[in-house]
Amino acid sequence: MVRDVHGPADVKAAIERLASERVDVAIVLQTNTLISERRQIAALVAAHRLPTVYGYREHVDDGGLISYGVDLRWCWHRAANFVHQILNGAAAGNLPLEFPTHLVLAINLKTAKALGLEFSPLLLARADIIVE
Repeated sequence: MVRDVHGPADVKAAIERLASERVDVAIVLQTNTLISERRQIAALVAAHRLPTVYGYREHVDDGGLISYGVDLRWCWHRAANFVHQILNGAAAGNLPLEFPTHLVLAINLKTAKALGLEFSPLLLARADIIVE
């Protein structure tokens, strides 16, 4: 089931609705609005004991359970490289299109413990980042 969030004011109602519908897990999509509201989202899903999966590790840094997605820091670094090339005379149309080739798996063990969840040793071994 989908709960649309069009802005910060919609976050609380969407999470409360998911909790009232007793979903097993929520997935937070990769949007600027949702990453900006990551602290509020983490607090609300924790209050409702709702396991949540994210696309950005920044959510996990701020209390989210688990994420798997692109590394925003890498993306910003690459963007800066393109800006540098353009400022030094490169034509933007001649620069290659790049996509991230590495996805980051981040797990917050403190959040998992609060939810009464355990991760397999194999998953923990594959994690790029573990927040304790």
